[in-house]
Amino acid sequence: MQGVKIVEAGFCSRLQEQKFAVIGMGLMGGSYAKALRRLGVKNIAGADTDQTVLEEALAQGVIDEAHSGAGEWLAQADVVICCIYPKAITAFLQQAAPFLKRGALVTDVAGRKGSLPYEAQQLMPEGVEFISGHPMAGRQGSGLAMSQAEIFDGANYLVVPTKSNTPQAVAWLKNFALALGCAHVEEVAPERHDRIIAYTSNLPHAVAAALINSDRYSGQSCWFIGGGFRDVTRIADINAALWSDLFIENRANVLDELANFKAQIKTLQGLIADNDREGLQSFLHAAASHRKDIVL
Repeated sequence: MQGVKIVEAGFCSRLQEQKFAVIGMGLMGGSYAKALRRLGVKNIAGADTDQTVLEEALAQGVIDEAHSGAGEWLAQADVVICCIYPKAITAFLQQAAPFLKRGALVTDVAGRKGSLPYEAQQLMPEGVEFISGHPMAGRQGSGLAMSQAEIFDGANYLVVPTKSNTPQAVAWLKNFALALGCAHVEEVAPERHDRIIAYTSNLPHAVAAALINSDRYSGQSCWFIGGGFRDVTRIADINAALWSDLFIENRANVLDELANFKAQIKTLQGLIADNDREGLQSFLHAAASHRKDIVL
């Protein structure tokens, strides 16, 4: 499906009057809060288990109120954005469900879907809708200090509905992504999301980590590094706890992509070993051409 291109008229002005609850004030939660503030949203509540992080977010003016977990304060929220680890979302929603008001919309940013959208929808009280999403807007590092509103600018945003979602909720999330600054919004089913993400997200992070860990010249390598190495390994500065969960929860798809990548490396090894210049040029030309096709 083609992505939505234009934000619905008046959408941003309506956002400004809504109350948002951002759950988890790390890299993504902090970035959502800052992007919402950039849009002129007047009422943003933040929740986190780390009191120091909440105090910093308040001091920066990123949020207007701080909470340590689910509670009655959620009854005022029009939109709840879950920016916590995928495995923690269901537990949080179980605690939050009794407080959510009718008409509220709940979404997430999880990089792996699996059964999460279906489980979350089962937990919603009558009149509350969960619509899953995934902003392709990460960056190296982690934590509130690394967050920024600009993280969404020009990014892709995946809207991941199930058959239980209403057209209104799907349209709202698409418009929200564009309002944040995203350049393209794509609608995709949860299962297909996980298959494709294994290639476009899980595999690059795995390769970057493996490349860094293969360093045989520690102590000297830093003096031989140029832009290419920096570009390829940027995402090796990784949130280990989060990415361990993402790899394991999407293991079947990740293992399949690692096997395919291994086959490509084996082909490359064979071409080099055979001194096959023509074959190497064909391999590299194909890569350059394909990158132009898929990296817009």
